[in-house]
Amino acid sequence: MDHCELREDETLEDLQLEGLKLLQKKKGFRFGMDSVLLAHFAFIHENDTVADFGTGSGVLPLLLIGRNKGKTFQCLEIQEEIAEMAQRTVRLNHLENRIRIICGDVENAHQWIKECSLDAVICNPPYSVHGSSIVSPSATRAISRSQQENTLAGFFRSAFRILKGRGRLYMVYPAPQMLQIMKQLQSFHLEPKRFQLVYPYENKPANLVLIEAVKDARPMLHPMDPLIIYTPDHHLTNRLKSVYHIE
Repeated sequence: MDHCELREDETLEDLQLEGLKLLQKKKGFRFGMDSVLLAHFAFIHENDTVADFGTGSGVLPLLLIGRNKGKTFQCLEIQEEIAEMAQRTVRLNHLENRIRIICGDVENAHQWIKECSLDAVICNPPYSVHGSSIVSPSATRAISRSQQENTLAGFFRSAFRILKGRGRLYMVYPAPQMLQIMKQLQSFHLEPKRFQLVYPYENKPANLVLIEAVKDARPMLHPMDPLIIYTPDHHLTNRLKSVYHIE
């Protein structure tokens, strides 16, 4: 790697997946297990065209490509500095012909992406409800993780606009807000079709939900087997090891 590509406030991570590498901010938002679970959950074909809303470091398209999911990716990121870093990650992995980083607001996705043209949208949206949690002192982390009012409405409105008929949206969100988020998806004609609850331990409440919604589909919800992260002795379950490709 050209040393000029790595800045003082960044780290270079080996994703341990098909040789892919990722630039991240040392003190900004760093990708976690939720991104890995979402990439695993998303039912995306090899030749699908995909948008990533709020791509951040660009980890989701890399995780999908490493799993042979998706042909091309249109990735929107509103923060100019983060988008520029994601673009350097794309160059580092020689994926310029497959990943396009767009610095812009997701609500204006139709300005860069043709309407009714994509097979899938994937997003790991901000979690914290506006006004209900402590905002991170790091500016980039705050923007990445604190949901501003109407953020999700903008995500869903844009997803509906750029998805083909029967196009799919995939997202991860806190499990306690599952009903609220599914109702909001329905209000934008994105029908929840499949979901999977994620439990930290077998005897603990679910903390995340993975959701697939389909544009203009009929109501019919399919629950998947729950996903449990840790065994009682705090090791990854065999199911999680398979998600991470750990033997």
